[in-house]
Amino acid sequence: QVQLVESGGGLVQAGGSLRLSCAASGRIFSINAMGWYRQAPGKQRELVARITSGGSTNYADSVKGRFTISRDHAKNTVYLQMNSLKPEDTAVYYCNADVLAVVGPRPYWGQGTQVTVSS
Repeated sequence: QVQLVESGGGLVQAGGSLRLSCAASGRIFSINAMGWYRQAPGKQRELVARITSGGSTNYADSVKGRFTISRDHAKNTVYLQMNSLKPEDTAVYYCNADVLAVVGPRPYWGQGTQVTVSS
């Protein structure tokens, strides 16, 4: 069984910063790409940022220059540093990882963490 556990969400004023973490645990052989998605009320889930096992990254245009994704391979953990937060960044943020585990390769999702940015 593989689990992704997120932490770091919360309430912050516009212009502030938050750092999200997501740790993968379980019988994992390897992890390919890891990423963060978000879903605001009434909207579809969208990609925020993604990082491959080789360190290549891609970002949604709306967060470029403000958010930074990174990972610690030894800890099977991915981070999202969010700076200059805006009210429109308010959403539930979900961690995603492409995991090769005992049961085979498949994507896994975290339970989500709420980020609220007040104006």
